[in-house]
Amino acid sequence: MNITFFGAAHEVTGSCHLLDTGSKKILLDCGMFQGSDFNEGKNNDTFPFDPKSVDMVLVSHAHADHCGRVPKLIKEGFSGPIYMTKGTQELAKIIWEDSYHIMSYNNRKFQSPILFYPEDIEAAYSHSTGVLYNETIDLGSGISVVFKDAGHIFGAAFIEISVNGKTLCYSGDIGNKDVPILRETEQLGSLDTLLIESTYGNRLHESRKDREKIFFDIFKEAIARGGTIMMPAFSLERTQEILYTLNDMFENKKLLPKIPIFLDSPMAIRAIDVYKAHPEYYDEEAFKKYSAGDDFFEFPNLTLTLRKEDSIKINSVKGPKCVIAGSGMMNGGRILHHAKRYLPDERSMLVIVGYQAKNTLGRKLYEGARQVTIHNDSVSVKAKVTAIGALSAHGDQKKLVNWVRHAKKVPKTVFCVHGEAVPATALAHKLHHELGIEAFVPEEGECFTL
Repeated sequence: MNITFFGAAHEVTGSCHLLDTGSKKILLDCGMFQGSDFNEGKNNDTFPFDPKSVDMVLVSHAHADHCGRVPKLIKEGFSGPIYMTKGTQELAKIIWEDSYHIMSYNNRKFQSPILFYPEDIEAAYSHSTGVLYNETIDLGSGISVVFKDAGHIFGAAFIEISVNGKTLCYSGDIGNKDVPILRETEQLGSLDTLLIESTYGNRLHESRKDREKIFFDIFKEAIARGGTIMMPAFSLERTQEILYTLNDMFENKKLLPKIPIFLDSPMAIRAIDVYKAHPEYYDEEAFKKYSAGDDFFEFPNLTLTLRKEDSIKINSVKGPKCVIAGSGMMNGGRILHHAKRYLPDERSMLVIVGYQAKNTLGRKLYEGARQVTIHNDSVSVKAKVTAIGALSAHGDQKKLVNWVRHAKKVPKTVFCVHGEAVPATALAHKLHHELGIEAFVPEEGECFTL
């Protein structure tokens, strides 16, 4: 049995790992590369394996960097089954349709290639099976899989694969500790090998208590400044958690006055319907609110701007106000229009709430750029730029190490993926020194015998 790493190796996007058991070829995720033009250009490349030779695909969750190229896989010949949780199945279709919409626009405007078409999306959806958490799925040839709650985004899972007495786990992405709406990450089982994400493999986040105080203080300061709060948020989970937090702040009169809040993300608005349809994924606190009839995705000063025309109208609303818009790394989407308008305004604030990949606009602003390019125009940065690490969807180093430490059987071998070289290496060293695990940071295209 061997594993080959075809993405998310020394980087945070493009998750794609091929497990060859000898009897089956199983692809673990098939995500898009994101970040620089070069990185995103890799999405156009032919797959480094024959899609027709892949027997099945296991999808951990519905973020584009984990599921975004599944329709392309179909387009290039894959015809097997695709397994994911029911929540992921519904959200992935939204992700694929949104990606096609963006690609079509870019094709018309810049003649950029289109990776897949609506018929490929429909085929990918029809090939997919939505499974329950902790349901054992028999794949034949002595192979079974179980999807367990990763606590990362709605429906996200880590996947334990049993092959003739040996067990490999693919983490997908592991969620942060004590976040709104979602349950905590489930315990790892008895493992031989683990593929673990390492996005924040060298970082520690603030606590939930600190996070809420920081969140409150940011809004308090922003209201006093009188400008616009821009929050580039990932459409799945970060946005919903922000709305949940804001709803709580307004309902409990922690935040006054009630400034206008705009959710300017069609994909996030569509995703809310999936959240409402699956209360079985809620944690105890959110389920209690849901059972009491509290719709925590709605409050009086929140406006959902689904149409382009409604988005443009936000400009006429005088500050202070808050605009939550995609994309989370500021490499596209409506947030760019707001950034172009408000970054030169010293009264305004940009609040970064998620991981920013190398060479993205979000990363440049996070690192202190005072002049950036948006839509081919030079934009000065006079707005205050700040970040809340605890609002990240990814667990920090402490969370990841403790998750491995408390496995029913600690794995002998760990591969640190989905992290840039420095954090991935830091996590590998930590796991080796504290738990005695043989830990590797694989290169893209590298193959290991298990």
